Amino acid sequence: MIEQISLRRYIYSLIKKAEIGERASRIYDYFISAVAIISIIPLMFKETNALFDAIYLVTVYILFADYIMRWMTADYFADDNSHSPWAFVKYPIRPLAILDLVSLLPSLGLLHHGWRILRMMRIFKILPYSKTFSYILNVFSKQRKTLLSVLCIAVAYIFISALAMFSYEPDTFDSFFGALYWATTALTTVGYGDVYPITDFGKLISMVSSLFGIAVIALPAGIVTAGFVDEIQADVDREAHLEAELKEAKAEKEAEIKAAEEAQNEN
Repeated sequence: MIEQISLRRYIYSLIKKAEIGERASRIYDYFISAVAIISIIPLMFKETNALFDAIYLVTVYILFADYIMRWMTADYFADDNSHSPWAFVKYPIRPLAILDLVSLLPSLGLLHHGWRILRMMRIFKILPYSKTFSYILNVFSKQRKTLLSVLCIAVAYIFISALAMFSYEPDTFDSFFGALYWATTALTTVGYGDVYPITDFGKLISMVSSLFGIAVIALPAGIVTAGFVDEIQADVDREAHLEAELKEAKAEKEAEIKAAEEAQNEN
């Protein structure tokens, strides 16, 4: 039992996201990310060959082994670090675990070959190892209330402007959904030009929507950018603190070794 626990602990230390000084774990991070990217290369070609078949087979086995290892060590990945057996039950329904499994199902023969497009989802495998993705998640998590408020304002304005255009431009829009489509493209300043107002009032609404859209797009962009910069600075400070601790621990260990050698020489 002790050997089994130590083996699982070693597997966890290898497959978890690497921290400073964890060389083996960092190598594995690069390796599994490269495997995930290589596994989707055959999807870029219409015809297959022996090389693509080999890539397909090898990468599937590696990614499936990674999924199994993560399930085996699910209690170590638990947020509360309680090593509860429930961690093994909860792991398959975690978002990233679902993405991993769904991307493998067509290759494992559990889904029809027509679903092979799901293999594209393997690209999400590299997200947990990306610092940029972690920064973005943290920003959205910390600013979710503000961003949700901006989203509500945008949705409300889209609905109101679409309703106004549908009322004053009945010949332009065949349905309310068409008006919603126009309002969305106008608010985001995309404006494909396939649908446009013909009355003066409709053109006025279009101009206001475009101007309001610039503000609505710029507001969350500023919030996310500021939060992104803060996350980068916080990560730099954290790494600097960890490096300082490692250097201090190394210096203390060298001092202890030197003191022990001096004491041995005196004796």
